[in-house]
Amino acid sequence: MDRGTVAVYEAGAAAYGDRRRADRTEAAAAFAARVPAGAVRLDLGSGPGLYLPHLGTPVVAADAAPAMVAEARRRHPGTPGVVCDLAALPVRRGGLGGVWASKSLQHLAREDLPLALAGVHDALAVGGRLEVTVFRGDGDEVTGPDDDFPGRRFTWWQPDPLADVLVGAGFGVEDLSVVDRPSAPPLAARATRLRTLPDTVGPGMRLLMCGLNPSLYAADVGVGFARPGNRFWPALLAAGLARVPRAPRLALRDHGIGMTDLVKRATVGAAELRVAEYRAGLARVSRLVAWLRPRAVCFVGLAGWRAAVDRRARPGVQAVGIGDVPVYVMPSTSGLNAAYPLASLVADLQAAADLAG
Repeated sequence: MDRGTVAVYEAGAAAYGDRRRADRTEAAAAFAARVPAGAVRLDLGSGPGLYLPHLGTPVVAADAAPAMVAEARRRHPGTPGVVCDLAALPVRRGGLGGVWASKSLQHLAREDLPLALAGVHDALAVGGRLEVTVFRGDGDEVTGPDDDFPGRRFTWWQPDPLADVLVGAGFGVEDLSVVDRPSAPPLAARATRLRTLPDTVGPGMRLLMCGLNPSLYAADVGVGFARPGNRFWPALLAAGLARVPRAPRLALRDHGIGMTDLVKRATVGAAELRVAEYRAGLARVSRLVAWLRPRAVCFVGLAGWRAAVDRRARPGVQAVGIGDVPVYVMPSTSGLNAAYPLASLVADLQAAADLAG
């Protein structure tokens, strides 16, 4: 989260609590009713705890500003609180039943939201509820001296890009609408954590790896290509594109290797997927590529590219890229394709990396 914004909230926690009100209490109560009884819900970016009384129990206040967490606990004694970066939640996998994020994630840089939502996905149980509210608009800004809390960074969002990020993060979007409010009407997104994998993507990617879709096993483990016998991670390490197996965040951070899926729906096998799903998925991936601009994209598995783009496609560099970003297509790394040797998979990954320069 933007450090300057955190500093503003740290200095003005008590004043912020005095000057602001919870203006979507009905939506908060509806969110609380959708979270299973007894499941922990997290007020992400709780500020001074304006919504805590409306979110049901048990509830935890989480904020990047220690003074805000202290203020929330002062106003609501007995409520536990945690100080954390909104993009790095200290929560065990599947530990939450719901996350309420009211006008907090808009303080993240636009390109940081996918990885932050991937963390929310990891923290929520399958079927867990997510409600996100952000200001609607284009671009970003830092509030000036005319604002009552100057120096805060805001990133503005439009409905379609926000929906894409939520879908990429592994959520089913149930509603995304403009809140009916006289001034600065925000966007409110209501979503459910699906049994799938979130994208691991960000700015400055060298190579974006795109699988066909997650297996149920990979979705439950939380790592792509995780099924025993899948040779993706051994090949990636042998190609020098990662140092730690089954660690997609480290691959992104240390090597610029991002990961997504053509289709987000998890299945027992890719044979269950339909052509229409591949085509819709390619449209989403194309928008992702146009936004984050990886240097190249590598599709793992021929079936998706053949279904969505070129039914005669062969492994290697493709004649058609995604916009001006080149595309490499390689055979599946699944154990079902064991006849294709590991050395050839390594060579494919090295060729894709070479394509990225």
